[in-house]
Amino acid sequence: MLFPQDKILQDLTEQIDLPALLPQQDVYVALLESIVSQQLSVKAADTIFNRFLALFEAQYPTPEVLAGLDTEVLRAVGLSRQKSSYLKAVAEFHISYGIDYQALAGKENEEIIKHLTQIKGVGKWTVEMLLIFVLQRPDVFSVDDLGIQNAIKKLYNLTLAGKELKKEMLALAENWKPNRSLACRYLWHSLKK
Repeated sequence: MLFPQDKILQDLTEQIDLPALLPQQDVYVALLESIVSQQLSVKAADTIFNRFLALFEAQYPTPEVLAGLDTEVLRAVGLSRQKSSYLKAVAEFHISYGIDYQALAGKENEEIIKHLTQIKGVGKWTVEMLLIFVLQRPDVFSVDDLGIQNAIKKLYNLTLAGKELKKEMLALAENWKPNRSLACRYLWHSLKK
């Protein structure tokens, strides 16, 4: 049993077959893709990200080339001025400090959050998604994720909002340690039912 202290979540694990997480070690590209996909449907994000990749040789946005690209070139593939500046900020940060899987793999979750949120346009939620899906850290809980909030409200019949909801979510998530990332994945998938 994965979540013996939480019958609701345990029952959910028996109803849902989660797809396996595919290993992905290019944190830099994953971060770029995450920024492109912010506040977009999956289809729109995929279309724009593929157009973005097509701008680069071998469809790889090397940091030096991306940092030097004119913003209007990025805007022409469907990126907003703001997202274009965020992508360039990621490239510049990578040039200066590196966004390397091996270097990040040796850091604690909070260290990674602190390190990457220095980049303009990269917030805590974005880094939490990298921790869960790219670095595949087992015990990350994204209390600010709207999908997680909606799933918990639905499954646990909660009508709370704001700080009260987050406080209750954090209390529930204590029972899911050390597998909170997996719990998040089950919660997201529960919304598809």
